[in-house]
Amino acid sequence: MSGTFFWIIFISVLSVLTLYVIGLYNQLVSLRNRFKNAFSQIEVQLKRRHDLIPNLVETAKAYMTHERGTLVEVTEARNVAAACLKLAAAQPGSATSIAQLGKTEGRLNTAVDNLNVSLEEYPQLYASENMMQLSDEMTNTENRIAYARQFFNDAVMDYNIFRQKFPTVLMAEAFGHGSDATLLEFADSEQIKNVPTASFT
Repeated sequence: MSGTFFWIIFISVLSVLTLYVIGLYNQLVSLRNRFKNAFSQIEVQLKRRHDLIPNLVETAKAYMTHERGTLVEVTEARNVAAACLKLAAAQPGSATSIAQLGKTEGRLNTAVDNLNVSLEEYPQLYASENMMQLSDEMTNTENRIAYARQFFNDAVMDYNIFRQKFPTVLMAEAFGHGSDATLLEFADSEQIKNVPTASFT
């Protein structure tokens, strides 16, 4: 009788432990999928910005005859950022891809801000209906990017905190969760904040 009781207890404990480990695994998968889904929202908004920039450059080109270098800088930064976005979208859990995206988007932010500063010298361009509409669309898109990035970073933090907690940290690597996810931070953010931006309204 005592032997049977022992096996009942043993099987019960083993079942509880198994269910607990399964729960940890499922929670890791759920949190990882949550931040990957959050990145897809960033991707949508960054693609929107990348699509707006060529229109901005084309509109400015007709007026900014002496600012070709600034326009080329914006175009090149946009193309590099778009390429990095494709790589990051394929691997939103890759620290390298996310860090590179942050760096290239930071460079693009700086280039666009420099363009905005240059636009102050062209009041006729300011007054054009097309430029005012583009400015409104760019501002709305920037706000959406900021919101989407915060949502992504919050999801990444939730994943990292859970992955680092005991006892999850002991099993995370065996479950295929060997490293923390990376926050999306735009490079030179302090520099970007300090660059004055033009307003078209």
